Amino acid sequence: MCDNNNVVLIFLYTCLQFWQGRMGRQRKRVVTGEAAPPPRKDDKPSVFHRKEKKKKVDIGKIFINISIGLCIFSLIWFFYALYMRSNLAKRVVTLHPAPPVLDANSSSAKVSPDKFWGSYRPQVYFGMKTRSPRSIVTGMMWMRQFSDTDINLRHTCEQGDRLQSYGWLMHDGINFGVQEIRDNDFTLTTEFVKRMGGDHGGDWTWRITAKQHSSSLHAPVLSLMFYTAVDTQGSLEAHVEDKTRLASITGSSEELGNFKITFQKPVTGEQSSAKYASYNYLKTLSPGLEKLTDIVKHSLNRRFVYSPPSGEKRHYIGVDVYRPSHHPNQQKPQETRKESDFVVHQVTVQTPFQVEVLFESGSFYNRPNQLVASTLTQELDKRKTEFNDKFENTFQLKNKDFSQAHIKFAQAALSNMLGGMGYFFGQSVVQSHYNEYPLLYPEGALYTAVPSRSFFPRGFLWDEGFHQLLLSKWDREVTREAIAHWIDLMNIEGWIPREQILGDEARSKVPGEFIVQRNENANPPTLFLALQDLIGHLSSSPDEKTLAFLGRLFPRLKTWFDWYNTTQTGPKPNSYRWRGRDKDTNLFLNPKTLTSGLDDYPRASHPSVDERHVDLHCWMAMSSGIMASIARVLGEPHQDYELTHTVLSDNNLLNELHWSEQLRAFSDFGNHTQAVSLQQEKVYVPPGQPRHQFPLQFVNALGYVSLFPFLLHILQPDSPKLEQMFQDMRDPNKLWTPYGLRSLSKADPMYMMRNTEHDAPYWRGAIWININYLAVRALHHYGNTDGPYQEKAAALYKELRTNIVNNVFRQYVETGYIWEQYNDSTGRGQGSHPFTGWSALTVLIMGEHY
Repeated sequence: MCDNNNVVLIFLYTCLQFWQGRMGRQRKRVVTGEAAPPPRKDDKPSVFHRKEKKKKVDIGKIFINISIGLCIFSLIWFFYALYMRSNLAKRVVTLHPAPPVLDANSSSAKVSPDKFWGSYRPQVYFGMKTRSPRSIVTGMMWMRQFSDTDINLRHTCEQGDRLQSYGWLMHDGINFGVQEIRDNDFTLTTEFVKRMGGDHGGDWTWRITAKQHSSSLHAPVLSLMFYTAVDTQGSLEAHVEDKTRLASITGSSEELGNFKITFQKPVTGEQSSAKYASYNYLKTLSPGLEKLTDIVKHSLNRRFVYSPPSGEKRHYIGVDVYRPSHHPNQQKPQETRKESDFVVHQVTVQTPFQVEVLFESGSFYNRPNQLVASTLTQELDKRKTEFNDKFENTFQLKNKDFSQAHIKFAQAALSNMLGGMGYFFGQSVVQSHYNEYPLLYPEGALYTAVPSRSFFPRGFLWDEGFHQLLLSKWDREVTREAIAHWIDLMNIEGWIPREQILGDEARSKVPGEFIVQRNENANPPTLFLALQDLIGHLSSSPDEKTLAFLGRLFPRLKTWFDWYNTTQTGPKPNSYRWRGRDKDTNLFLNPKTLTSGLDDYPRASHPSVDERHVDLHCWMAMSSGIMASIARVLGEPHQDYELTHTVLSDNNLLNELHWSEQLRAFSDFGNHTQAVSLQQEKVYVPPGQPRHQFPLQFVNALGYVSLFPFLLHILQPDSPKLEQMFQDMRDPNKLWTPYGLRSLSKADPMYMMRNTEHDAPYWRGAIWININYLAVRALHHYGNTDGPYQEKAAALYKELRTNIVNNVFRQYVETGYIWEQYNDSTGRGQGSHPFTGWSALTVLIMGEHY
């Protein structure tokens, strides 16, 4: 920046010197110029001719001076524009100047020892790490020996593994967790518990229990592979006994100090003696955490013999020596990253068995005993009892007459969201229209829940607001930390990248077209929903921690709100428009609006600057009201936010901008026609060039978007529009199903239509739990508020709540999973799974927490 300033200043100074010099020389010629030679006797020019000649000379000088001045001005403007463009180009990667909400060491073992270690690796079936930038990571892989398939190694959560089910049954978010993984013919139960002590987050122990399914003819032989990997910081030392058994790993790092990991021998049960097992180990170097699976795969060898005392000898697959695979003609890739230690302990044993792994911190000097065997069992039992008690005190499902099976389901839903909390560190890839190429965002950390461990194991901005609605009921400190991490990622403009893909491990799971985040693109500001919940707690029980948190948050929150209120405005005053729609109308039945969170929900057929989006209008009305509430609580000026909220919540304005008399519903507005269809391309049209322009009109797509004035409580309780909405919601030919509200009316021309040949319908009929939660919440609100439609809202509330809970529970029992969405015709779960992001809001619906 300083270099650019210097160049511009030097250039301006040079131009000024040149101009002064020229004008000085001109003045010198005029003032002290030599007298004209005396005319010759025979030269008698007319007076008129002499005057005309002098006039021509003066005009020429003026023209030259003007031309030079214009050239200098143009050059100054050119360099100024370059300077400004350089400044604007850097804004996208310039962090917000306000003090961060979180202190620099807020996640460290010293400040937050109880949360330092955790299951913060949601993308793997089982693993732990610390909340630090370059954490040493631990994890488990496994595979079944002597199976029909060649190598069935399990490590990262993959839908393609086709596991019968997997997920946390209990997890308190801090101290312990119990997970069940049902593979084809056996079940693994993974448990962990922590014990505080020392200066580095204390100790922890894993217990893995393997049991064969009753339908299995032969007891499966499994290989469990426990590993520890360094991420550029620290070192590991392997300690081997009996040539092949890795007894322990010792290591050290800046954040953990010295530590030891001990691998116990497998046993049949807690009190039984060691069981026969074969052992292998691998110690090598890894260029990155995303390479761990490949390294293990390329180190496997069939030369090892499994020879139990009573049974046949068979060759099994074990880790041996890592041999990177390279095609003969392929040039070896140039790895610029530092390679780090990677150690694997493999134990191969027949089910049933139990094995424990113990981590001990070198700074925990006064531990009473090792956290293994019966001591571990006692600690786990104690934590389970505490979890059950807290769960019932929080959600009171027994008091609401839910069965034990329903309660176990709800506990699993909450536990999977808590067990799906991740800690990520790295740099987003971002771009503004001032940048020719994408840039790396400043490094940052993110503590967040993830929507799906298998398909979306990373942070999504609008998902997180829904996540924290549930987590704030369980642990408000978790919610404060998660929101703070998100808000601290804000840039100077007030923009937060809506999808956080931090680190190589996270980036390896994302298709390339979704990696770059663009700073004109928003996402629904659902974090305000969670903030609204925190404020609600303040009114009933003053909380100094929440007050202090809101005080630190508010400067950034103001910028965030202003960013929405300036970059996402619509063509009319007090209207709003999502940026970032797909511009190529020739490729899509209806160009998607990923930024709205509702992806392929039908909007105006031809994106334009004339669009008005009713859902964004309602998000801004809600957000402005919450901003006013926070400002009042903090004693900050709130009048402007209150005024904005009053204006945007005006039902007359809402009707004027978004009520369609033809549809008898709220609707988007824009350049739209329903005369579109998917056809084989016959005539080439350049990308981004629409074939036709159509009149500006209401989109008239009845569905979730139409409900937003109701969902976010913008409509007055006596609004006649509520009556029409309730009729549409309860109509089976429109939105009503026995399983929840469908996303798009069954009568809409776009219902269940593909967007492209390869793009199946997504928000065009399926049932989504986040919006159904908002609907149940709104019905509860209007059903408990005086008005002409109070009774109708209360009746709908009971019906819809029952339908949602019954179907999500039934699908969990039948399939073993909570799903991303549910089929509106059959109720069956579909999409990614497990999806214990916002689908876990079913717990709040069960507990009637709104």
